[in-house]
Amino acid sequence: MGLRKPKATRETTTKMRETVKLISMEGFEFIIDREAAMVSQTIRSMLTSPGGFSESKDGVVTFPDISTTILEKICQYFYWSLQYSRGKETEFHIEPELTLELMMAANYLHT
Repeated sequence: MGLRKPKATRETTTKMRETVKLISMEGFEFIIDREAAMVSQTIRSMLTSPGGFSESKDGVVTFPDISTTILEKICQYFYWSLQYSRGKETEFHIEPELTLELMMAANYLHT
């Protein structure tokens, strides 16, 4: 009797579709709500494109050129942007030392 891969239940499949895993260049993983990830036009295209991106199948996006610190700030921005679009106006603080690298990542992600 061989080992079997456990079947995904409807609940786990639904949760996988509701979240996205973003992986930094150092391999750190951020699991965020799919809705938040869709703030980025680049990630939206990867997750919804019928072109057969592995990201659309797996819900995993790897960023070999974005550091963990920057990707963490980007994830924070995604959630801030959702709240802002819903009428909650708060300030989004960016540390000065992150500005340049964050701007380059934001340009790539179309956020």
